[in-house]
Amino acid sequence: RNGTTQNILIINVNTCNPLLSPLSVCWLLVQEEDPQFWRSQARRTLQSVLDRKLNTNVAKNILFFLGDGMGITTFTAARILKGQLQNQTGEETVMTMDTFPNVGLAKTYSVDFQIPDSAATATAYLCGVKTNLNTIGVNAAGRNGICKTQKGNEVTSILKWAKDAGKSVGIVTTTRVQHATPAATYAHSVSRKWYSDADVPESAKREGCTDIASQLIKNTDIDVIIGGGRKYMTPRGTKDPEYPRDFLSRGKRKDGRNLIKEWQILKTGKVARYVWNKSDFDAVDPETTDYLMALFEPGDLRFEEDRNPSMDPSIIETTEKAIRILQKNPKGFFLLVEGGRIDQAHHDGRAYMALHETVAFDNAIAKGLELTREEETLTIVMADHSHPLTFNGFPFRGQSILGKSPLWATDFLPYTTLMYGNGPGYKVVNGKRPDLRNLFSPPPISGLLISFT
Repeated sequence: RNGTTQNILIINVNTCNPLLSPLSVCWLLVQEEDPQFWRSQARRTLQSVLDRKLNTNVAKNILFFLGDGMGITTFTAARILKGQLQNQTGEETVMTMDTFPNVGLAKTYSVDFQIPDSAATATAYLCGVKTNLNTIGVNAAGRNGICKTQKGNEVTSILKWAKDAGKSVGIVTTTRVQHATPAATYAHSVSRKWYSDADVPESAKREGCTDIASQLIKNTDIDVIIGGGRKYMTPRGTKDPEYPRDFLSRGKRKDGRNLIKEWQILKTGKVARYVWNKSDFDAVDPETTDYLMALFEPGDLRFEEDRNPSMDPSIIETTEKAIRILQKNPKGFFLLVEGGRIDQAHHDGRAYMALHETVAFDNAIAKGLELTREEETLTIVMADHSHPLTFNGFPFRGQSILGKSPLWATDFLPYTTLMYGNGPGYKVVNGKRPDLRNLFSPPPISGLLISFT
């Protein structure tokens, strides 16, 4: 009360505690008690589908977003996290990916394994051919690590098809640009691990096999290359510009080639920019740039939560720069954008990092939609495979997706809402699990200071 106005807030305390949750959350939960809330929501959703007009145009551009390792559980958990980062309960959040008019499921396997890797899957969705585990840009006659089976079994990708059709092409990734997913757009290799010539066995070299990094600048004329992987492009011992004292970050090539300089020579007569830090990246003018190679780390990029925003741009920024450069071509473009570190975080059992990577990936998709016209652009979002990430128990609505379940196990100790099905998934000390109650768990939503005027 301030002498002029008085606002009265009525809260159903059985539904929501305003001291623990923002008023917007409390209001949402009160609304959800009304059956009409859900029926109206369903009616609007159905009507939006009925009002949708079929786009019969031929796409000039293709935006292909690939969430590496982004299975259904990852997608669901990231949806909740995205909402909770916005001080909502999270479950009702709508991801950019959720707004797409068509949804399907992809069945994944490789020719030789039930569970595929990113190399075999990338060859499948980019080249249209299923192949064997760990092989890139070759058919199933190519055997993992056996060079002599590579020749004659190479297959081309949609990136090459687009380039041959006169379109501009690009790759954006959060991993090294020689990693399995981006490599499948331009390379042919019976081993995804042959990043530089130092990784290729001498016997394979004698049989004519070459490393993935050298194929990056040779096989297809790629207009935009953004990611990590500097150390595979320079001679052995070359100091990294960002980490000159780190021996592991130094150049790896045994053949003495500097592929970055070779790329610049190949682009003589064109406006071609090579950058390795954010300030130089920001200075690149898309309107006057023909080619861009941006390598921000010696290997893979840092996780989004570890990223130094003054040194490395986000996947949102790299996606935008790539589109602005490529879309100058009147014949259109093909762009692959990979959220590659979703997968790598899962491999390390780091759900926190994986989910934040997925949220950043979704924001990049939103930026892609913003910069293109639906009438002339086919935008696809998919995952190549999943991970054994699981939801556990019955967490309360709005409970931190990265927190603990309110229900305890038979040993009378809590467990985390998210768990991995591979490996033990827990520690055992003196025959017991550690007590998670002693560990900090971030709250799902911020607290609220209520004032009445």
